[in-house]
Amino acid sequence: MPQYSVFLTSLAPAQGAEKPKHTPAEANAIAKIRQQGGLALELAQNDARLEVSFPGGDVKLSNDLLMPLKDLKTLVHLNLRGLDVTDEHLALLKDCTALTRLHLEKTKITDKGLENLRGMVNLEYLNLYGTGIGDAGLAHLEGLKKLKNLYLWQTKVTDAGVAKLKKAIPGVDINRGFDLPPPPPKEEKKPEPKKDEKKPEPKKDDKKPDAKKPDKKPEPKKDEKKPEPKKEEKKPEAKKEEKKS
Repeated sequence: MPQYSVFLTSLAPAQGAEKPKHTPAEANAIAKIRQQGGLALELAQNDARLEVSFPGGDVKLSNDLLMPLKDLKTLVHLNLRGLDVTDEHLALLKDCTALTRLHLEKTKITDKGLENLRGMVNLEYLNLYGTGIGDAGLAHLEGLKKLKNLYLWQTKVTDAGVAKLKKAIPGVDINRGFDLPPPPPKEEKKPEPKKDEKKPEPKKDDKKPDAKKPDKKPEPKKDEKKPEPKKEEKKPEAKKEEKKS
């Protein structure tokens, strides 16, 4: 038998094993979430733990939307990214203690709201990117000993607050974004001085027009002879008187 067939067989659910079932309260909560545009999915075919998210970010957040979450005892992943989550909304999540992964980036929560996360002792991943939390909020997370990844880009947290939390939770990876070296600034190219524009040289075949020569007087035609002056006509001599007979 090929090796890949053995591998696929090992991933398949055991024969005769029943798929875990949700309680009636969970089934009702899942239906409510889906009716309001949310997604409630099982992690795997043979894993009844749930992942809830609200894709698109165009869901109008309300207490009615979040209230069913407290009935999901198998909820482990919750994604509220980009929604209008406030500190009051976080109070509705206090009972979601099975959570291992929580997305709160780009929400409206503050330091006060993080107090509601103290009971989420199973949290391993927490994203607070782009929120208004600071060092006072981090103090509420010191009891989350399983926390492995914490994202704090674009927050008010200082180096002192990060150092204090790392001391309380050894090994936690805190990503603040700007800890990475900034890219080198781009060198601005100075505009090159304009070169003197050369006047276009005249083309070789372009000859300058010759200066106009003075017009010559037309020479008389050779065959044209000047009229000779008229000879004086001789007057007729007076007839001699006839001799008398």
